[in-house]
Amino acid sequence: MLENGKLMPSVDAWLREAKADASAPACGMYLTHNGVVRATPKSEARGVETDGVAPGHKVGGKMVFGFDAEKVQAAIESTRAMPGVGYVRVWLASGELAVGDDIMLVLIGGDIRPHVVDALQALVGTIKNECVSEVEREA
Repeated sequence: MLENGKLMPSVDAWLREAKADASAPACGMYLTHNGVVRATPKSEARGVETDGVAPGHKVGGKMVFGFDAEKVQAAIESTRAMPGVGYVRVWLASGELAVGDDIMLVLIGGDIRPHVVDALQALVGTIKNECVSEVEREA
């Protein structure tokens, strides 16, 4: 399930809903990922070249964040098909975000820790690398 909005939903509410879902009896754990806009530019934190803020400088003002909903939905479906995964939910912000603002919330439920960890790693990686656009602006 993909959701979008300016304010991040409640993790507690999501967990309550996940534990009430039909998939709950097969889920032995849930993991969440909360991505947040950081002051350290992506080029420095990940060591990749970007069109944004250069290493050694700080992100400030606003970062423009967007995503391709069809690609995100495809990534969610692919994650649901992974071994042991029973529950997947994603929320993504969009528009102008400031340092400290929430970018994304991901919740994965599954049978055992290795399956859930692998699913979370794969889904967040796919979203960050293939589904979103982030334009950082220098402070």
